[in-house]
Order: sequence, then C-alpha cells, then structure tokens
Amino acid sequence: MPRFPSDDWLHAYRDAINMSADYRIAATDWEGDVTFVIEAEPDKGLALDVWHWFDLYHGICRQAKPVTPDEGDRAAFVIRAPYSRWKEAIRGRLEPTKAMLQGKLRLKGDLYRIEKERDSVRVLVKIASDIDTEFVDNE
Repeated sequence: MPRFPSDDWLHAYRDAINMSADYRIAATDWEGDVTFVIEAEPDKGLALDVWHWFDLYHGICRQAKPVTPDEGDRAAFVIRAPYSRWKEAIRGRLEPTKAMLQGKLRLKGDLYRIEKERDSVRVLVKIASDIDTEFVDNE
C-alpha cells in the first residue's frame, strides 16, 4: 500500500489516472501541467514540503514525478495546501473546485479554466480516493 505523499503513491496515482476511462472522457480537452504542493506539517509526520508534478494531456498522465520548488512552480497550475488538507481531498471529504474558491486549496493559475474543467477535477479526486493509501500520520 503506497504511503502519501511518497514517490510510490505518486506513481500509483499516475497509473490509476492512465487506467481510468472516466478521466479519458472527462479530460479530453485538457492540456496542462499541474503541481501539487503538500505543505509540511511536522506534527503530522511530514517534516518537509513535497512537490509532485503531473503532465496531464487529453485524458492521460504522460509523466508524474517529484520536483524541486523551482521546477514545480513553473507549472501552468500550482495547487498548495497543508498535508492534512490534501488528506481530506484524497479521502473524498473535500470538493476541490469549491475548496479553491474558499482558499482551502490555494491555486496559482487560471481558476476559470479549473472551473470549466470541474468534471475532470472531480474524476482526478475520485481516482486518488480509490487508491488504497496509507498516510504518514497513520490516521
């Protein structure tokens, strides 16, 4: 079982995205890279920020990898939140587009485009929630 936010989890997520017919349909028109910044919460077991980058293209994930802040910050979309907020999203307890509007997930990029692609964003969250995940804080 991959542990979030490890490289193993990142690769399991990439593979799950690529196996999803729902994502291929929902994201037919999507082109753009996305960086997830999982902000450190030492009291939860995550001592340093983790940067995960995804190259999403017309319903597939061409590449997913850990990146440095300099690399990750160049993505078309950068979504930042503390580890515990990402955990809520992965567990399906947080609607991502609404969370961006509320500032619970902080977006650098075109919010209008994210809003327009709401269905593909929801599918990405559903895919993440379907991964049998262990969390660093073991909760």
